Amino acid sequence: MILQLDEFDFQKYDKKMSDSVSFEYFAGDMRQLQEAVKKVIPDWVQYYDEKQRAYCGYIDGKVASFCLVEDMGIHNINGYERKIGGPGCVGTLPEYRDRGIGLTMVKNVTQILKEEGYDYSYIHYTGVASWYEKLGYRTSIRWNKHGIL
Repeated sequence: MILQLDEFDFQKYDKKMSDSVSFEYFAGDMRQLQEAVKKVIPDWVQYYDEKQRAYCGYIDGKVASFCLVEDMGIHNINGYERKIGGPGCVGTLPEYRDRGIGLTMVKNVTQILKEEGYDYSYIHYTGVASWYEKLGYRTSIRWNKHGIL
């Protein structure tokens, strides 16, 4: 999925959160974040280390959702160099789902990328395209085990 960041509307999705919910870059013991990731998708733990920027949603100071803020580099698109980044390995712990925390976290990361001068936000793979569409992301390519659809 892809989103041209000059078209991103931060106000498009606005979910009211309780005062116990906060969002910020992860700055604690990485093992704590890795334990949270492990509860959602254990294979992603390997991507969460001190070299990566991780952004989280918290409830009462505990990690509720998480994602990487990825820099995918500069790429030539239609003859123009474009800076591409995106949220990666996005997850919300089961006990905190369906509250809007994960999507608000992705919205915040998308705004951060925009403010940092990225031209596009790209999501490698997702099984929840309609979730990201709420923020303006569009499917750029679809495939299955037989190839591109």
